[in-house]
Amino acid sequence: MNNKPQNINNLFSEIKQLIEEAKQNVAVVVNATTTVLYWNIGERINSEILDNKRAEYGKEVVKSLSRNLTEEYGKGWSEKQLRHCLRIAETFPDKEIVYALSRQLSWTHFRTIMYLKDEIRREFYLEMAKLENWNTRTLDEKIDSMLFERTAISKKPDELIKHELKELREENKLSPDLVFRDPYFLNFLGLEDRYSEKTLENAILRELEKFILELGQGFTFVERQKRMLIDGDSFKLDLLFYHRKLKRLIAIDLKLDKFKAQYKGQMELYLRYLEKHETEKGEETPIGMILCAEGSKEQIQLLQLEKSGIRIAEYLMELPSKELLQKKLHKVIELERKRLKTKKLEE
Repeated sequence: MNNKPQNINNLFSEIKQLIEEAKQNVAVVVNATTTVLYWNIGERINSEILDNKRAEYGKEVVKSLSRNLTEEYGKGWSEKQLRHCLRIAETFPDKEIVYALSRQLSWTHFRTIMYLKDEIRREFYLEMAKLENWNTRTLDEKIDSMLFERTAISKKPDELIKHELKELREENKLSPDLVFRDPYFLNFLGLEDRYSEKTLENAILRELEKFILELGQGFTFVERQKRMLIDGDSFKLDLLFYHRKLKRLIAIDLKLDKFKAQYKGQMELYLRYLEKHETEKGEETPIGMILCAEGSKEQIQLLQLEKSGIRIAEYLMELPSKELLQKKLHKVIELERKRLKTKKLEE
């Protein structure tokens, strides 16, 4: 039997892989070099402008440099581009951090993030884009959907947010508060005004890829209608996921109505069962998430659900306007931060 065609095919596949890997490595090096070049240019222009201490002089420098660089190298050196260079050097003064991030994030990532208003939001999107390997389109979508404001960590004091982001950056330690969000946008399910929990569950499974994208990278689907036999009674959990970075099972229960206190006991039962019968060696304690049409703020606070490993989040079937969403989320963040501050003072 002649194995020559098969051998040639295998050889072709191996060489193709080598070429693709080399191309990817070249792309990474070129991107990192370009980003650091822009940082160096911005830093040098900044030092020139600061030495002179005249605002008008800065405009003259940028204009003259743009003209000279364009004559020498062609397109790509407009005044706007040089201002981008100035911005990255001003926003990220540590060159080593820029270099490290540029191995994973493109210049376009930096250009988008460096114009965000505050430092914490910039750091959040840098770390999450790196962690979840977002392309620039996904980054734009996450910013537009106010991901930071929807993530549990945004309700914490600034110093705690910085600490958890530092742990993620330096120790690759991911906090659950960087994973869970409220609300979740489920508009992609395309459901009508009236639907059952079963219909909602089926729609999620039908659009599982989009649902996981909304949950965030790291979630892996395990099982639907997870059956648990306890004292001869049968219980069923709507959806069971596993989070690779958190190294724990995530139990999700779907509710069509407003959150009710009795939902806590039901979820606690599921979590203790999963902990006893499903958790593998080396895994963390399971976390539960109850997705409701509407939250009940005071009940949720009084029940202290996080101590039981339970998260509550609303889901929205229609996207609100950005202005309305911004107003709502900022109000929630402000109230939650005030509550945490008061709690700390009482202790």
